[in-house]
Amino acid sequence: MTTDTITEKLSIHVKSFQESFDILSNSSSLYEMSMQFMKVLRGSFFTTNISMFHKNDYDSEWRTLIAKDDESIEKISSISEQDSLKINSNEEITELYTSTKLVDSSYLGIWLGKKYDGTEYTDIDKITFQIFIQLFDNAYQALLSHKKEKELIFDLNNKVAQLYNLIDTGIELSNLHHGDKMMELAISRAISLTDSSFGRIKVTEDNTVIEEATFPPYLEKEMHKNHKSLTEKFVDVGIEYEFTLCEKESRTGTVDYDDTDQLLFGAIVRQVHAAIENDRYHKEALENEAMKRELAVAAEIQKRILPDKLPVIDGYDLAGINIPSKEVSGDYYNVLKLDDGRYALIVADVTGKGMPASLLVSTLDASLQAYLNFKIPLSEMAVKLNSIIFRASTADKFITFFIAVLNPQNGEIDIINAGHNPALILRKKKEVEKIDAGGVAFGMFDMGLPFEGQKLTLEKGERLFIFSDGIPEAMDKDEEEYSDERMEELFKNEISDSSRDFISMILRDVRKHTKGEPQSDDITAIYLIRKE
Repeated sequence: MTTDTITEKLSIHVKSFQESFDILSNSSSLYEMSMQFMKVLRGSFFTTNISMFHKNDYDSEWRTLIAKDDESIEKISSISEQDSLKINSNEEITELYTSTKLVDSSYLGIWLGKKYDGTEYTDIDKITFQIFIQLFDNAYQALLSHKKEKELIFDLNNKVAQLYNLIDTGIELSNLHHGDKMMELAISRAISLTDSSFGRIKVTEDNTVIEEATFPPYLEKEMHKNHKSLTEKFVDVGIEYEFTLCEKESRTGTVDYDDTDQLLFGAIVRQVHAAIENDRYHKEALENEAMKRELAVAAEIQKRILPDKLPVIDGYDLAGINIPSKEVSGDYYNVLKLDDGRYALIVADVTGKGMPASLLVSTLDASLQAYLNFKIPLSEMAVKLNSIIFRASTADKFITFFIAVLNPQNGEIDIINAGHNPALILRKKKEVEKIDAGGVAFGMFDMGLPFEGQKLTLEKGERLFIFSDGIPEAMDKDEEEYSDERMEELFKNEISDSSRDFISMILRDVRKHTKGEPQSDDITAIYLIRKE
């Protein structure tokens, strides 16, 4: 392959590289970035067999981020420090793996397994893989910078809020000029009311002094020589505020503080504390109220979209479930009867939750309702849906999508899988068949990429299981996933005459694995049995 040919093929991916960087750079943690990167790689290399590992330095043990192959860790561990960034492969070139040193000197290990179609990885794939790894490193650097920036902004905002959003600390402070620092005003007023010479404010977090100031500031050295002082303190959200007054003056010289001084000083400090708390509670109340309004609207949108009940299909037993992990689900499912007597079984998963995800689900649902009865090929419909979702979503939003259109008369099914988990079919001989046909998730790229469909037949007695990743990726307290393997084993062996009984059974098994841990993602599934 010539250099011009390689350059020409890589140029096609330039936009996808940029879009992938945008998606990765919006991640809030290494784990989230890894999950997004897995979806990017899955869409670019057409494989769901992806493992990712991380370690703090070369001599540390690898920590699993994503594991889809038990032997992948051994291959990653075999890479020497000198071979960092080198793309390795097995003899059949059906696997690619590498270890790369990131900007903070930690290491990321990535293993790509077999493609959906079983073909070899090409030189273009290796170059593309290497570019994606560099994009990950750049996005990871942006993540680290963003975290530092957020910490600085949070620290500054917290101090500004403490100083400028404290409103009235008492009658003595209410007449002071606006724009001054609240705690300075409080200590200054306390100094005046108790006839003190000077005072100090000290702010401590985790036994570390993060702020310290004396008033007036030019008396800082004198602070350490004084023995006659009065101190009041309080703790708010883990931060300790300590106010100290020094050297009470009188006509006869320096005297001890009396009970009146103690009461007055304590009242001023309590008012400062109340002002800080009220400001925080007010902000939290506003945020909670805004969130409730958004969730209420999103829930109403979703209520209108998700089915109250599924249609009855003669000769079949059908059941579905959607259990959101938050107040509003990011998953979508439906079973729609078409004008020609066929039925469309759909499961989709939108990145993110809340109002943005609900609006994107609404767009998907409306587009499906418009296109399904046009009798256009599913592959053509998928291209149109991808373009619609791309235009309707931001760079960090996309939809994995699975649709199976069933002809109930003969059991024939047309299928498209756009970046979603492979659906499962249980054949008569208790053989499990995975359905991977399709392309990238909707909304990731708008490059006219084709979506390859698949046709198959569901014979009498056979079963179809469509699900979202909330089932195999359900985690226990140790962040161990329920796993595709455990789900497939139950699907294969726990055969029930009722679709609803099977769904109840797998939900019980997921809860048995998670042991009461909060649900980490939305759970959605459709189970179809063709009766004997």
